[in-house]
Amino acid sequence: MRDRLGNIVTGADEASLEHYERGLRQLQTFTGDPVASANAAISESPGFVMAQMLKAWLYALSTDKAAMDVARQIYTTVRNLPITAREAGHVAALGRLVGGEWNGAGETLAAVARDFPHDALALQAGHQIDFFTGNAPMLRDRIAGALPHWDNAMPGYHALLAAHAFGLEETGDYIAAEAAGRKAVELEPHDGWGQHAVAHVMEMQCRQADGIGWMRTAFANGADDSFMKVHNWWHLALFHYDLGQHDEVFSLYDGPIYGDYSTLALNMVDAAALLWRLHLGGVAAGERWQVLADNWTPFAGDGNYAFNDMHAMMAFAAAGRTDAARALLAAQEAAAEAGGDNAGFTRDIGLPATRGILAFEDGDYKTAAELLGPIRAIAHRFGGSHAQRDVIDLTLIEAAIRLGDAATARKLTEERMIARPHSPLSAIFRDRAAAISVDP
Repeated sequence: MRDRLGNIVTGADEASLEHYERGLRQLQTFTGDPVASANAAISESPGFVMAQMLKAWLYALSTDKAAMDVARQIYTTVRNLPITAREAGHVAALGRLVGGEWNGAGETLAAVARDFPHDALALQAGHQIDFFTGNAPMLRDRIAGALPHWDNAMPGYHALLAAHAFGLEETGDYIAAEAAGRKAVELEPHDGWGQHAVAHVMEMQCRQADGIGWMRTAFANGADDSFMKVHNWWHLALFHYDLGQHDEVFSLYDGPIYGDYSTLALNMVDAAALLWRLHLGGVAAGERWQVLADNWTPFAGDGNYAFNDMHAMMAFAAAGRTDAARALLAAQEAAAEAGGDNAGFTRDIGLPATRGILAFEDGDYKTAAELLGPIRAIAHRFGGSHAQRDVIDLTLIEAAIRLGDAATARKLTEERMIARPHSPLSAIFRDRAAAISVDP
């Protein structure tokens, strides 16, 4: 049998293929329950390789240790099934990922998409890997290589436009990124990734009013029915944060961002990142830190993904959870000595970042600046976006100002004024740095 894009699918029948197609559509829009759809397809046809792979990628790309264990179990199953060359590429990529080779998995999926450019799942999973490894050129080029083989009439075309839009944004092509993202949402109003890509453009261009209007309109048009909704609400909160509208930020935090006290790592990352930005400005969050630290604590010993560890440390440090902070550092030290790409992510960026955050919270601003300064230029290696990694610069600037290091503070704040000239926060930082007295 063949899927709706003409790819041969091994082990499927009509009923299981229908479940799989639904799950793939759900993944491409980040809506519904694609895991349930994958499970339905597998229940109908256990030997349906691509249904197994859909479930595997959904779990493997969640960045949760327990979820990766599920993906590892699926790999054990699928590698013994009859498969086509395309499916073999997926299995090989999954094997590399569960073995800790994030970059290698991305490379293998790129080869699959090169040979089978209509493989929407290979493109989608590869794009997510590029995000988690901070590979901005591949975020753009993986999709750009496939786009000539697609057109408006093909199902899921909107998802390629959305992915390409994000890659264009992360490589600084804001005009093309916004056009592609808007087109994706026009074709599919529920496309949370397209909404997200345009929000990134507006964040980088300091278009706070445009960003608030864009996000509110998208949510009203149905984008709130999306797995991306928490992260997209987070982007809305960033626009209000930059404008100094802290009441709006807390309203969003206590509502759609973290009102349900999610224990999903991706959602806890957003929660920590938002509260830490407020914390840097001296805005008290009350018991919110304690609740968030409670939810991060079971993951303190995982050492599974350095980007998550940095955000967990924000919660532990701000909540005064010394034992959890120590457990996290110990797990990171072990991860840095282990195999796989996360060892490098942790050793080069994750450990300096978490140690720097802890030093900042302890009032040791000199150590915080010494740890965070050198990783600014390489922080992309442990994943996330420009907007997410900006928290490292914000912490570094605040540390330099509190330390009274006029030269460093002024250098950093002037750099920020050039990069974000229309940000009210940039001006506040510049003025604070300028007010630092310099000994004659």
